[in-house]
Amino acid sequence: MRSHKDLIVYQRSLLYVKCIYDLSHDFPEVEKFGLTSQIRRAAVSVPSNIAEGAARRSAKEFLQFLYIALGSLSEIETQIEIAKLLGYTIVIDSALEENVQLRRMLLKLIENIKNKI
Repeated sequence: MRSHKDLIVYQRSLLYVKCIYDLSHDFPEVEKFGLTSQIRRAAVSVPSNIAEGAARRSAKEFLQFLYIALGSLSEIETQIEIAKLLGYTIVIDSALEENVQLRRMLLKLIENIKNKI
C-alpha cells in the first residue's frame, strides 16, 4: 500500500462525511451541540482513523485504527436511527446503505491485513 489515499474505503468514507453533513444540515438548532455535533464527529472519525492507522508502523496498529473506524460506523448508524425516531429526518436509507458498504469494505481490509500477518 502506498498511501491511505489509495484505499477506496478511505475515498468513499470521505464522501460519506459529506453525506452525513448533508443529512444533519436540517437538524433543529437545539441539536447543534448535541446530535448534529455527535454524528458529524463520528463521520469524520472514519476516514481520520483509516488515515492515522495507515501511517502507523505496524499492521497490528493499523488494525486497531480500522476497528475504531468500524466503531464509528456503528455510532453513525445508531445516531441516524435516533434522528429518524426524533423526526429530524426521514431520508436515511441511502446513508444506512453506504454505512453497510463501508463496514463491508473495512471488514475485508481487516481480513486481508490479518491474513498477511
